[in-house]
Amino acid sequence: MKRIAEQKWFLWLTKYWFLFPVTGFLALAAGVFFGYGERSYIAVHDNMDLFLAQFQMLKNTSSFWKHGVDVPFLGGISRDNLPSELSLYSVLYMIFPTYTAYILGILGKILLGMFSFRLLAGELLGDRYMKYRPAVYMTGFAYGIVWFFPAFGFAFASIPLCVYLLIKIYKKAGWQWYAALAVYPLVSYFSYHGLFILGYLVLAVLWLSVREKKPVWRLVAALFVLAAGYVACEYRLFGQMLLGDEVTIRASIVNPSLTAGEILKEIGVVWREGIFHADGVHGKIVLPVCVVYFIVNNVCYIWKKQGKNIFRDPFNLVMAFILFNCVVYGLYDFEPLRSLVERLVPPLQGWQFNRTIFFNPFLWYGALLLVLIRLYDGGIRRVWLANVIVCAAVLAVILTPNRYNDLYATCHNRAYEYFHGTEVDELDYEQFYAQKLFNEAKEAVGYGGEWSAAYGFHPAVLEYNGIATLDGYLGFYAQQYKEDFRRIIAPALERVEATRIYYDEWGARAYLYSGTDLSIVNATKTVYATDRDIYIDAAAFRDLGGKYIFSRFELTNAEEAGLVLISSHRAGDGSCEVYVYRAG
Repeated sequence: MKRIAEQKWFLWLTKYWFLFPVTGFLALAAGVFFGYGERSYIAVHDNMDLFLAQFQMLKNTSSFWKHGVDVPFLGGISRDNLPSELSLYSVLYMIFPTYTAYILGILGKILLGMFSFRLLAGELLGDRYMKYRPAVYMTGFAYGIVWFFPAFGFAFASIPLCVYLLIKIYKKAGWQWYAALAVYPLVSYFSYHGLFILGYLVLAVLWLSVREKKPVWRLVAALFVLAAGYVACEYRLFGQMLLGDEVTIRASIVNPSLTAGEILKEIGVVWREGIFHADGVHGKIVLPVCVVYFIVNNVCYIWKKQGKNIFRDPFNLVMAFILFNCVVYGLYDFEPLRSLVERLVPPLQGWQFNRTIFFNPFLWYGALLLVLIRLYDGGIRRVWLANVIVCAAVLAVILTPNRYNDLYATCHNRAYEYFHGTEVDELDYEQFYAQKLFNEAKEAVGYGGEWSAAYGFHPAVLEYNGIATLDGYLGFYAQQYKEDFRRIIAPALERVEATRIYYDEWGARAYLYSGTDLSIVNATKTVYATDRDIYIDAAAFRDLGGKYIFSRFELTNAEEAGLVLISSHRAGDGSCEVYVYRAG
């Protein structure tokens, strides 16, 4: 009986061993993020300096569902420029405190990615799915834990879900699948994925219609249903893009124009490494495995005189799709093609059609799953090899300290603190936003909603703390305001040519810039600034309604710049100081 029990346990473990790394990681992540709470280290770039502050601003002003109102940054921006309320990710921020919502977003993205992957694989594999279940779940888990651009993590993770729904519709046009597809945009994002999904779907409709020698009406209907879903969920974005006549900063953005050699090099780089918003960490394990399998598999086709199979093999088709997305990414920097797109479709001026690259992490892990499935078919030794490969792929994602790997950053920095007895120089979430410090500063000056600006801080810090800002970070606002704000910072731009180019040819970060350094805005306890002067046109600041400047350090030329120091404060742990100046 004991031997039978041991055999049953072994068989169960063989079938469900993947549950241990999955649940173990989720428990670890939840324990770390909720255990340390706001003392966790969270990525700043395009995250704490952008979306988290925007969500907090919407919460502070109760503007999630409002219409016809402005939110208090960049001198007053339409609520329609910020994320839609009809998004599952936005709903988290409506319900929970901002930090809690952010962590739930990370955990939710992992589960969404894993189960979306499982649904798609189950549909494609059919009755064979049970044989490959551990490989499916672990590959989906690896894809789910990839540290995507946090604000759009759901959109990245749910790509397999969209493909699954479209396949269901293609096979059987039940109304429930159309209904599910209609609400799919709740977990997607049109500018990053939706427009491309619709484009890929058009190509699929054309190809299948030719192959079947008749229109594939089910997918044609799906195309319109999905498009309607995006319009409904992101009605604010469509209103701004199609109905607004305001000239935005996209009209003045200067995109790079590369040579043929530079474009080829860029294609190779993104094929090998991806980009930071969608860093799939595939280069360490997934890419080498897929490349080796690609070579061996196709050499075997040639050796067996089965060359036609090279063009039919699903694995090869996925690899070709990856390369296609990389080529499109490179061609975006070919100015004649980019200009042609903008002339043909004017609303897409400044739109980055090279975001095809955002689909590559899903394709890389899909290609890996195909390799694992074929290894599973090769006997017990190859099964174990497949399991080792997918576990290595998971570890590569967990242990790679890329831009958005908040778990690694928190564990590493807290371990450093424990073993060295001192904190790292980087600011954690609580120190970055410094709510207690800014509440003290606001109370000291009697702050009543006056327009302000940040110097040495990201404007997001002020926005998070309920301070209205003339400065800010947004990729879509009025060109006229960009020019008005430029008057304030003209003295700094005149002194640093690189900063002038950065602002004039992009301008999404309307900041108070240094007149000596490329940047003095750092998420560190140490202030890195060559000098402590400020170079602004105080009269232009006042003309835009500005009253206060919240500076990270005491200014040495405040009087000369037309500013008066009225208050200074220091965080209790010494991580940050704020000096409040009044203009004039």
